[in-house]
Amino acid sequence: MDDATRQAIFACLEANNPHPTTELIYHSTFELLVAVILSAQATDIKVNQATKILFSIANTPQAMLALGETKLKAYIKTIGLFNNKAKNIIQTCQLLIINHNGQVPHTREALEALPGVGRKTANVILNTAFDEPTIAVDTHIFRIAKRIGLAKGTTPLSIETTLMQTIPKRFLKHAHHWLILHGRYTCTARKPHCATCIIRKWCEYPDKTE
Repeated sequence: MDDATRQAIFACLEANNPHPTTELIYHSTFELLVAVILSAQATDIKVNQATKILFSIANTPQAMLALGETKLKAYIKTIGLFNNKAKNIIQTCQLLIINHNGQVPHTREALEALPGVGRKTANVILNTAFDEPTIAVDTHIFRIAKRIGLAKGTTPLSIETTLMQTIPKRFLKHAHHWLILHGRYTCTARKPHCATCIIRKWCEYPDKTE
């Protein structure tokens, strides 16, 4: 795919949705961090249903620690892998208080040192909370980047690296959200909705649906 095509794709996505953002509901960087940890292998809808109640009870590291792991599990038990996620969240709260004065850190190294936070989660926090131009390669982006022709690779990191190098810089801040939303609602896994796709004419996918 050439640079002009990439420019056209992201200009179209921008025109359709000038200010994209995460569908997770949060009111602080800490709430966002917890929500993203919970969102691994879970839908945003499920996470939002759980955190609506959870955050009314505990929305700071201190309050989450006071809640404790056992009670935390009761609030997030509808979310996959809730036992391990509860453990990670409690440990993360401890580290935030001990090492970061209760604040979510603003560096990749510090974020990835937190339990339950890998590169993808760190990228989401850096992008959504701190406005850094990062690409968090989830299953949607991994799938559609290759399908559309934006990037080739066998690992999330290889896809991320290619996208960071080839997406025009003016679009990098929001590219993450545009691609996730496009993969979630239009370029779906089993049967993409090619007939209503706004970037269809630039897409390199050979098996477009009607």
